[in-house]
Amino acid sequence: MIRFFAAPIAAMALLLAGAADASAAGMIDFTGTSSSGFLGSGASPIPRSTVMYPTNYAPGTVVVNTAERRLYLILQNGQALRYGIGVGRDGFRWGGVHKITAKKEWPDWTPPSQMLARRPDLPRHMKGGIDNPLGARAMYLGSTLYRIHGSNEPETIGQAVSSGCFRMTNDDVTDLYSRVGVGTTVVVLKN
Repeated sequence: MIRFFAAPIAAMALLLAGAADASAAGMIDFTGTSSSGFLGSGASPIPRSTVMYPTNYAPGTVVVNTAERRLYLILQNGQALRYGIGVGRDGFRWGGVHKITAKKEWPDWTPPSQMLARRPDLPRHMKGGIDNPLGARAMYLGSTLYRIHGSNEPETIGQAVSSGCFRMTNDDVTDLYSRVGVGTTVVVLKN
């Protein structure tokens, strides 16, 4: 009888060991959400981290470095939270200083006329939700058409693929959204 149960018990032990390894690697979270994103964001190819970032910008400032494809939220004591982002593809990168003028959770998306001219296959309007290209949160920059927003394509983080907006995973954009307010200065470095 012991031999009868030995194989299933060994198989169960291997399965649980694999699940523990996956959990430690951030792939499974037994609390009901995954560390790669409770918002359906998928794993970020560029993990969020706190880094040393000596600068003259005031704490609370957002600095977007398009060359690095990173966004920094300036903290105290020469530190910053660093996030991976997707940036504008060739011909769509820009620089400047703006303020966050609006914030929206699960925003609707209406592609601008310029984008529709390039991509007539796009929907004319899309309600907010997990399949929406703006993802879980959006922060609008000045009076421009540009935003810092989530994404339904987390694999594009770290790439130059957008029409000028800055994409983040849904987990990262939700984290940033909770830390900044309307009026926050956003410095976009076009390197």
